[in-house]
Amino acid sequence: MAVPWSRCWRSGAGTAVLLDWCRGFSTRAFTVSGRRTPWSTAAPQPATARMKVLLRQGPVFNFNRPMTIARHRDRCLYTTPRVGCSICNDAKLKDPFSLAQKDLQNLYEDIKKLLVSKAELKALCDYYFDGKGKAFRPMIVILMARACNVHSNKEGVLLPAQRSIAMISEMIHTASLVHDDVIDDSDTRRGKNTINKVWGERKAILAGDFILSVASMALARIGNNTVVSVLSQVIEDLVRGEFMQLGSKENENERFKHYLEKTFKKTASLIANSCKAVSILVNSDPEVHEIAYQYGRNVGIAFQLVDDILDFTSCANLLGKPSAADLKLGLATGPVLFACQQFPELHAMIMRRFSSDGDVDRAWQYVLKSDGVEQTNYLAQHYCQEAIRQIRRLRPSTERDALIQLTELVLRRDK
Repeated sequence: MAVPWSRCWRSGAGTAVLLDWCRGFSTRAFTVSGRRTPWSTAAPQPATARMKVLLRQGPVFNFNRPMTIARHRDRCLYTTPRVGCSICNDAKLKDPFSLAQKDLQNLYEDIKKLLVSKAELKALCDYYFDGKGKAFRPMIVILMARACNVHSNKEGVLLPAQRSIAMISEMIHTASLVHDDVIDDSDTRRGKNTINKVWGERKAILAGDFILSVASMALARIGNNTVVSVLSQVIEDLVRGEFMQLGSKENENERFKHYLEKTFKKTASLIANSCKAVSILVNSDPEVHEIAYQYGRNVGIAFQLVDDILDFTSCANLLGKPSAADLKLGLATGPVLFACQQFPELHAMIMRRFSSDGDVDRAWQYVLKSDGVEQTNYLAQHYCQEAIRQIRRLRPSTERDALIQLTELVLRRDK
């Protein structure tokens, strides 16, 4: 359960500025110089220009200079009530997975039909398309497609090309998992042995490449150059994000920016650009494309933030992979970065990627003693609130409301 916002100040000026900046509370210039101003008691203000920059590009922190936050009034395509502090409390909203179930039926079987190949390669490619995945990304794409169709007076009928994008998004995601497991030398994924452990690294890499190539062919068959360009960006982001994960930043401000940008590229870009792609197929309005993109971006970042939290709070049998996996890989995620505000001893561990004996255990204890998990949860809530604000700009529909409900599921998930 989240603690009051005022407790964010316990973690130091860096955390306070990050969270207040995300919330867009103040309209005055400020400088952080060791003196803490209790902004958490200020009355909420409209979303700010600075907040919009943060949401699009990730925050840039510099605590050594004044920063000005100006008032900004959003232009809405469809007027709806402002989002409050609670994410979603409408019991009448339909379960997103149930609503998309009909369109997701036979999704994995249809993907397998595309992966036509010789016996061994087909076995590798089919390994993760066993229907036991969450189908989280295809589900969002389906709901976003139908919500955009209703908004564009298309009666919500799902286009074949939109369903193809849902399939392509799952194929790109799965290929990235195969490659990630090779890079991380992972033993388990989704509660079973990884492809690289069963067939070896070389064949795993080739299987991931093959899945990507089949996804690219399916994308080309859609026949929309703009959609091809949008989804091609995902591949570039995945590679750049993986390279970013291999490095770290000495400066604390740059470290947070690096972490959020990496999170976007490795996780949120696929969701954001897939949502944008299905909107392009039914609507020529760039504002609608941006709404779809921003919803996917914010939900995607929130999803990964919660995933980083679960690495400290969930047991291995729920996650389907060992807990503390990120620390063992030398990765400093949100809970660790926030904990470093309270326990500066973590800084040296972060820079050496927890490689010394006892680093992982000590870092684990520091995170549990700190507000790191709570602060990361606050940040995830913020991104979900922004996702809701974006999607409410579309015309009301059952699918739009399901996407709102989805933000609550993202925050509450335990695996």
